[in-house]
Amino acid sequence: MAAKKSVTIEINSEIRDALIEEGARDAYKCYQCGKCSSICPWFQVGTYEFPVHRLGEETLLGLLASSEEKDELAREVDKIYRCVGCEACIDQCPLGVNIPKILRAARRILVDFGSYPETLKSVVQKLRNVANPLGESPERRGDWSSELNVPNYDSRLEYLYFSGCLPAYDVRLKKVANATVRLLQLAGVTFGILGEKENCCGEAVRRIGAEKVYQELTKRNIEVFNAVGVKKIITTSPHCYTTFKKEYPDFGGVFEVFHITQILARLIVEKKIVPQKAFKKKVVYHDPCTLGRQNSIYEEPRIVLRSIPELELVEVENFNHNLSVCCGAGSGGLWQDWQRDERIAEVRVNQLLATGAEVIAVACPYCLQMFEETIKSMGKTTPVLSVSEILYEACGEVF
Repeated sequence: MAAKKSVTIEINSEIRDALIEEGARDAYKCYQCGKCSSICPWFQVGTYEFPVHRLGEETLLGLLASSEEKDELAREVDKIYRCVGCEACIDQCPLGVNIPKILRAARRILVDFGSYPETLKSVVQKLRNVANPLGESPERRGDWSSELNVPNYDSRLEYLYFSGCLPAYDVRLKKVANATVRLLQLAGVTFGILGEKENCCGEAVRRIGAEKVYQELTKRNIEVFNAVGVKKIITTSPHCYTTFKKEYPDFGGVFEVFHITQILARLIVEKKIVPQKAFKKKVVYHDPCTLGRQNSIYEEPRIVLRSIPELELVEVENFNHNLSVCCGAGSGGLWQDWQRDERIAEVRVNQLLATGAEVIAVACPYCLQMFEETIKSMGKTTPVLSVSEILYEACGEVF
């Protein structure tokens, strides 16, 4: 076992300065009160020690990923990639210290040296080569809409609908995009898609630490969007929503961005969508981290669900809205193969099922995929449906 460093003597100023340069300056604000560790989803899991409150100090001492011993370095890399970017720590921190940003700085350095998880290297490579994390052909990106009569976007249409990578290619998640399109068509919304011209929004690859690949994808999307006159974008994924809204402006891509639940809630209020078919189920809504904590979109999905006849909406006691527990998929977690007793999704699924709900409602493709896989591994059968799918079913008589 490698001897522990004496932090009073062996401060690695080179690593510290590199981390600060890559965006870890928030480390100076942290006074290690420990509130972040208590709210972190890994604290809920309970089988993996993830001392969030020490990360600021470790950054300033140059201790993050500083080991020269192979096994110890592997443990440090694993710790750095345990963060799922849920931002519960930021939400509860008295000083708003951005721990995920500190860890992303470390990830950028690790990516530059090729010292990061192999599963994530595969994802980065696919995004670099074919602009989606599944490694699918770009020419097939619009195939999901082949039977839906969706036009190619041009500037005469009000919105670009950006399905995102998973709904474009994944067999299960294509149903979410299909339901979304049918609802928008029902309400008379004018929109189009870009199909093979689209690239991944880049959110996941940036959180993994591959900044150069992220910027390549971003610039390509912005060029395409501007070339066809995109002004407004509707997204399925909160991750795409956040990236387009908050990060693309830094690269000259300024668009008006909406998550689909915002659009559906407005259409219901305006009576352009009126669900008439009863959905006689007890439903629990899971607040996605990126939609809720990071964008304060809490009520719109609930407005949609409450509009559906005979749907009984229930909440997870204590852990809803900004205290919702992450599904574990963010910041590359979707592709990490953690041990069964170290899966955040199982903690959250147990919370959701404890409400007695017959259906779990979600508003994020990552959450849907994580929960479905987790429920199956637990030997349970509770269905997981997107808000769009439930509303689509409630409007079934119209179609």
